[in-house]
Formats: sequence, C-alpha cells, structure tokens
Amino acid sequence: MTARRRPVPLAEEQPRGGASRWIARSLILTLVALVGLGAWFGGRSLLQGALGPRCQATAGGSSVDFDPEQMSNAATITALALRRGLPARAATIALATAIQESKLRNIRYGDRDSVGLFQQRPSQGWGTVEQILDPEYSTDKFYDALVKVDGWESGTITVVAQEVQRSAYPEAYADHEQEGRILASALAGHSPGGLGCRLNDAEREADVAMLGRLLDTEYGLEAKAGDGTLTVTGTSDQIASSIASWSVAKAVDTGITGVTVGDRRWTRSRDSSSWSWQTADDPAPAQQVVLHLT
Repeated sequence: MTARRRPVPLAEEQPRGGASRWIARSLILTLVALVGLGAWFGGRSLLQGALGPRCQATAGGSSVDFDPEQMSNAATITALALRRGLPARAATIALATAIQESKLRNIRYGDRDSVGLFQQRPSQGWGTVEQILDPEYSTDKFYDALVKVDGWESGTITVVAQEVQRSAYPEAYADHEQEGRILASALAGHSPGGLGCRLNDAEREADVAMLGRLLDTEYGLEAKAGDGTLTVTGTSDQIASSIASWSVAKAVDTGITGVTVGDRRWTRSRDSSSWSWQTADDPAPAQQVVLHLT
C-alpha cells in the first residue's frame, strides 16, 4: 500500500511566503526612506543656495540681483564715476560693459591677454596685468577712454561702449543696459534705499583701515570714528544715499554690520529682511551716514 503523504499544514507554509513578503516590504520601505532622505538633502541644498548671500538693487519699480562680490564691484564702478563728477549715464555704460565682459567679476583670464572687470588687454596699452586687476585702476582707465568718445552722454550704449572696448560683439552691450541703469540709480543715490544685501554673519571684526582707504579712494571722503561706528558726511543728500548703498555693497568685504542714513537703517542679516531698509531707532543727521561695526 502506498503510504499517504502527510499534507503540509497551512501554518507551515505561511512562514516561507510571509517572510518573502516581509522582506519585500522592508526593501520597499528602505528604498522609499532613502529616496525621501535624498530628496530632503537635495531640497535643503537647493534651499540653502536660494537663501544664500545675495544683493538686490531696485529702481523705478524694477530689480536686479547679483552676488555680493559682483555688487561690491558695481559699487566701486559707480562711486568712481561720482568722484569724477560724471553723471549716472557714465556709470550705466561702465556697468553694462562690465556685466557683458566679466559678469562684474575681477577675473584673471579672458580672450587672449584680457583680464579684469572690463577685460582690458595689457598688450593694447591698458596697463600691466597687476594694474588692470585693481578694480579702481581699471575703472578709472575705462572712464578715461569713455569721456574721449564724442557724444558719449547721449549716444547709444552699443556705439559708445564699442568705441572704448573694440569688442568683437558690440551689440551685446545693449543687452545689459537696463541692468546697468538699475544698478547705477541705486548705487549713485538716485533711488534712496534701493540696495540691500542678504549676508551671512561677519566672520571677523569690521576692517576700519580698509573702509578708510576705500572711502578715500572711491569717494575722496574721510570717516570719523565713534564708539563702534564710523560716520561719513556726504556733500549732498544724493551722495549720502550713494555712500549708504555703497556701504551695504561693501559689507561683504569690510565686515559692516549695519548702515544708517537719515531715518532708515539696513541691518546685516541672513533673511530677506536685509533686502530692505527699516525705520532707524537713532536717525542720522542730514547728509551723514553711520556705519555700524559691531
């Protein structure tokens, strides 16, 4: 007689299938967790990038934003135009040119031997590499050439900038005229409170010596030291407004923590509130700008 095979109880069959399903579910949950974790870190990275140091200039209802390095260079270009007694149109042309040539970065490379903010070439008589890489020197050389162009005050930016630069792509300068206008208006003081920068906390004490040198070189002005402050007196309300915007743009280099002009104050911060100016608890006298160092 053939022996009957004992049927395997259902209870004995379940562990094998149940274990498989458990393993599969665990793998799926682990995979979902890893994907979610990756998305969180990726999103966090994007968020940190979006909320990183940034500067914004606003004039006439329009805004442009650049990183602090770019805005610091834009402030130098604009301040030197004012020191020379040139109208905002000069700064607009220079800024549009520098945006096209270097994206407002003081770069050490370019086409052939071109370097610096305006991609000036030592071989074409603009100066040595070291000189051209000094933003103040290269900007002054640009203005030296600009004011020699007939009709530069009213000529189209494409024609005027080309007369100075001799670019292979002169039409590109016009692409940045609007950006140049907004920057020039905010940084030259024609749009008071038009510039703010969202910055990380200062990593060191404010550099008073650097501030003094920059104010002297770029505005021809001296600052008076106080208790944790420097006070600069402008020659007009417009110049005071320009110095205030300039100081915000230079905060990334100098360690300034706040700026007061009139009844408005900018305070260094990592959040979006630092893009705008708030009511000052202690207003500054007319035409004076107070730079807070601590």
